[in-house]
Amino acid sequence: MAVQSINGHTDAKSPSVPYIDLSFDIRDLDSSVLKLVYWIRPKWRDCSEQLVIIKFTEGITNTLLQVSRRRPGAPPTEADSDAILMRAYGNGTDLIIDRDREAISHGLLADRRMAPPLLARFQNGLLYGFIPGKVCTAQDLTREPVWRGVAQKLGEWHARVPISGISSQAPMPNGTSGNTNGHCLVNKLDNMRSHARALASRRPVPNVWSVMQNWVNALSVNTDKERARKAMLQQEMERSFEELDSEDGIGEHGFVFAHCDLLCANVIQLQSPDAPTTPDVQPVTFIDYEYATPAPAVFDISNHFAEWAGYDCDYSMVPTKSIRRGFLQEYVASYSKHSKQKMDESTVDRLYQDIDRWRGIPGLYWGIWALIQARISQIDFDYAKYAEERLGEYIAWRHEADGTRLREGRKQPLRERRWAEE
Repeated sequence: MAVQSINGHTDAKSPSVPYIDLSFDIRDLDSSVLKLVYWIRPKWRDCSEQLVIIKFTEGITNTLLQVSRRRPGAPPTEADSDAILMRAYGNGTDLIIDRDREAISHGLLADRRMAPPLLARFQNGLLYGFIPGKVCTAQDLTREPVWRGVAQKLGEWHARVPISGISSQAPMPNGTSGNTNGHCLVNKLDNMRSHARALASRRPVPNVWSVMQNWVNALSVNTDKERARKAMLQQEMERSFEELDSEDGIGEHGFVFAHCDLLCANVIQLQSPDAPTTPDVQPVTFIDYEYATPAPAVFDISNHFAEWAGYDCDYSMVPTKSIRRGFLQEYVASYSKHSKQKMDESTVDRLYQDIDRWRGIPGLYWGIWALIQARISQIDFDYAKYAEERLGEYIAWRHEADGTRLREGRKQPLRERRWAEE
């Protein structure tokens, strides 16, 4: 068997990477990952006794392994510089993630030295370079030097990476959305309400709205309860689109190249000698680009703020008003620097207000995602409970915004109380 040099995409702009016609099997972990690595590092076959395999446990979707060579007497930095990361996709995740788009995103970022090199694709995953550094914890995200570093890096992302690399302006047949997550989900617009028609015709595609639509389409409808919930989520998504979507703002057509999954485990604190660390700012970089898609900048930032709560949904960690403003000031300065666009405090004010309006949308987004994962995932994580937690964030925001909570005399939820703190 040979490594096939293939494109793997229909878009001529996408990067060409080697394709290995093998799959990773977690039941035979060591042997399975080494077969893949040997195609990239054939000389490592002769020094297998020096190879070290490390399994990371931070993620809740995929399997992530690091393979490095530890030569006797060599410094650890040598092993890190040549290490390979293998990420194997979780069961059924092609239902919710476009793996071709992920590879294109990775290539775009690597071309700009904002991601490690993409070494190869295989049947159910990727091989790519290792970034030396420390994976953030949820607590790390709350430290000022770290959140300032995240704000700077996110501003650079949004300014430097073009959405044209992973999207299309071309109209689809009958105005429908195209293949935005690996499946062609064609909607008949004649039977759709006006909000749904507007959502389906939003360009460019894919975008955060079209991705969310495809997730709603993928929800189970085997019981009356499931059908009712799917209808409710469809209605709430259309309502949110109608209220919040705009082609104004930062980026192109109201969209930037967004990471869309900036949880703590996807933020790496850089520790290399080249990283210009200061007492005020910790340099960081971002990993894992499987959810990257055109989205409003306010969604990417709001989603990151939501992730301060961590997997355990500890809402006492959510950033307060003063921290959110400090983050946005750092973000706007970075975006302005890298885009060479003049911006001032009025941009910060507008983003601050918009993020306040968007704060519930990440709960809707990940709540829908978790309902699908609860059905397909084989990972030991309570996705059903997580779905209720995240959808609860969305509902609490709605009830706060429309006055329902006050009218019913209910206590303000912790997340909303924390969000309102100075």
